[in-house]
Amino acid sequence: MPIRQLPAHLVNQIAAGEVVERPASVVKELIENSLDAGARAIRVDLQAGGTKLVRVRDDGGGIPVEELVLALSRHATSKIGSLEDLEAIASLGFRGEALPSIASVARLTLRSRAGADDTGWEVTAGDGTVAEPVPCAHPAGTTVEVRDLFYNTPGRRRFLRAERTEYQHIDKWLRRLALARPDVAFTVSHNGRPVLVLRQAAHEDERLARLGTICGEAFASELVQLTREAEGMALSGWLALPTFNRSQPDLQFWFVNGRSITDRTLAHAARHAYRDVLFHGRHPAYVLHLAIDPAAVDANAHPAKHEVRFRDGRSVHGFVSQAIEHALSETRPGGHSESAVPANVIRSSLFRQSAMTLRTEGNASAPAVREALAGYAALTAGPAPEPAEEPHRDGVPPLGFAIAQLAGIYILAENADGLVLVDMHAAHERVVYEKLKYAFDAGNVVRQPFLVPAAVSVSEREAALAEEAAPVFERVGLTLSRGGPSSVVIREIPALLKAADAEALVRDVLSDLEHSDKSSRIEDTCNALLATMACHHAVRANRRLGLAEMNALLREMESTDKSDQCNHGRPTWTAVSLQDLDRLFLRGQ
Repeated sequence: MPIRQLPAHLVNQIAAGEVVERPASVVKELIENSLDAGARAIRVDLQAGGTKLVRVRDDGGGIPVEELVLALSRHATSKIGSLEDLEAIASLGFRGEALPSIASVARLTLRSRAGADDTGWEVTAGDGTVAEPVPCAHPAGTTVEVRDLFYNTPGRRRFLRAERTEYQHIDKWLRRLALARPDVAFTVSHNGRPVLVLRQAAHEDERLARLGTICGEAFASELVQLTREAEGMALSGWLALPTFNRSQPDLQFWFVNGRSITDRTLAHAARHAYRDVLFHGRHPAYVLHLAIDPAAVDANAHPAKHEVRFRDGRSVHGFVSQAIEHALSETRPGGHSESAVPANVIRSSLFRQSAMTLRTEGNASAPAVREALAGYAALTAGPAPEPAEEPHRDGVPPLGFAIAQLAGIYILAENADGLVLVDMHAAHERVVYEKLKYAFDAGNVVRQPFLVPAAVSVSEREAALAEEAAPVFERVGLTLSRGGPSSVVIREIPALLKAADAEALVRDVLSDLEHSDKSSRIEDTCNALLATMACHHAVRANRRLGLAEMNALLREMESTDKSDQCNHGRPTWTAVSLQDLDRLFLRGQ
């Protein structure tokens, strides 16, 4: 077949494959246009999973009558006008292909009224032709009606799934867009039945309510709020507590400059931050918004704009990981509470007795408690906690005071709200682990020099990466130097890894750097060994602890980061409120 110019309608149908994959793609593109137009309320009506009808109405700025036909032309957009605009995209849409691409594979009707116009105007498109605008009754804003998707391309229509499946894809995008813009109201109906009604969420409690509607009440009830700014970036949103984890990464939402995306760099940064607090094989949940200079992110990296590319992925990874890890470090008893529990809480006689005993033994001159705390310090491989003259004079600590030990495994304590149960081995394991990690991160890394430096053959690219990242390796105790164009020389490794295969470790680290600009393999391997050491050094089951030792462990938990979980992800403590106990024993009924 000779080379020939394709007809315009065929070009449009081919291009539609990048934008219009299924009805969900139509909904996503139309809502993004509405958001770019400044809409504050969006209504979506669907029929047959979007295959028969997709109607999106907004109260945005509208389209002037003289621009209606142009809006349905290829590569016509009001969002960029120069190369500089393309390099710093601040809008959700920018290619000017959505409406013409949709019109090439469906029957499209566009109605709009700009704020300055006295009446609305309507234009229809189909089979590659666009009719002239005609007047119509329409409020300020825009309505796009898409009927009979893929009616003229039956081959593509056969690839659509069942109505329920197509609706589920639409629902997924609707919820993502609603999370991205809590300030916008969304109303959705399917086959004439309302399925989602979300009002504008201007205040924090309203945003949490929307979060609960979209992600579930269980998710919204176990959140840590995150707000952090540094290095020209800002990260905000909500992290689920490690106790709320998933078997699949289905509750992980990333928004970059308001755009819902999936990104390996951001996902890896979050997974790295959760590494010490999640049970094996489980996935964290979060809704996070990253604001970054538009010039530092390429939003044009994916045909459907589902992914972005960062100019400096390493700094983004470091900022995000540190921000999440810092927020998670507050997951300890009382870590998210700014005020102490009032001291005049009514306590039982047993609680008053245990608290009084602690205050008496806590005097600096009491040799018994000094001896107990010294023994505790030997177990934790760190300095003994100093008992104050009158500890917690103004309030009851979050974990309260120990009253007994159960089965040689659990510490029973009473705080202002009720009963606290602590798994002493898991709790002590976290305390010891954090102390070991602190010593390691502070630069006190014991190194094991090689008697004969080991040369490793690598690619030239990997050798250059090793030379560039030498200071990073040095910090964690791995000393590398470039031995030639395609080789590196290992001179020292962390003493914790002296039994490891150094050559395989270096190859894996360089492979990580080459593919993701970030490697935490050495740190993770060392942390795994530190976790093993902490597990073996933690107090064991069936060891009888004195009252002072139990209270010392409770106080250490309250001042140790991430002490809500051990380093394997198991919870270290739980609480039963007095109200729960009253219900259990039918008191007041």
